[in-house]
Amino acid sequence: MIKTKGINHVALVCRDMKETAAFYADVLKMPLFKTVQLPDGGQHFFFDCGGGNAIAFFWWEDAPPAAPGIASVREFPFDAKTAVGSMNHLAFDMAEEELEAALDRLEDAGVPHTHAVFNHDDSPAGYAREKHEGVFVRSVYFTDPNGIMLEFAATTKRFGPEDIAHEPATAKATA
Repeated sequence: MIKTKGINHVALVCRDMKETAAFYADVLKMPLFKTVQLPDGGQHFFFDCGGGNAIAFFWWEDAPPAAPGIASVREFPFDAKTAVGSMNHLAFDMAEEELEAALDRLEDAGVPHTHAVFNHDDSPAGYAREKHEGVFVRSVYFTDPNGIMLEFAATTKRFGPEDIAHEPATAKATA
């Protein structure tokens, strides 16, 4: 068996390293701890996002443009599908009692966000307006300057065998 200890870092691509570094270090308070100048003229910067984990960004002057609706979410929650192999969003673990303060911080910084804490549950809608016993995670969604959808997520229950209630879906065979 392969034994991992968790995620070391997730590496994404940004449109402007200076803007991205300011957002992650100043707005989200994730310290920049390593910078790399790449031989092809690009850059690779690493930010501490807590718990021994990191988020990293590549920047190249000639990188292809963003592709909302393919490589990233076009508009959450109304148009959240992305292509196979893309990253839909990145969720940062957060204490539940910090979620409301995170909303205020995002608002004060002018960051596009959901303006409410989502209470994810197993209802047909997938979420509830109010927190209740069936809520398993509470979330705040927002986007960074690159259009990358991010989430502050607080797990509110311990998961057990009863939480695995669906068979994996598969693509339909085509003739």
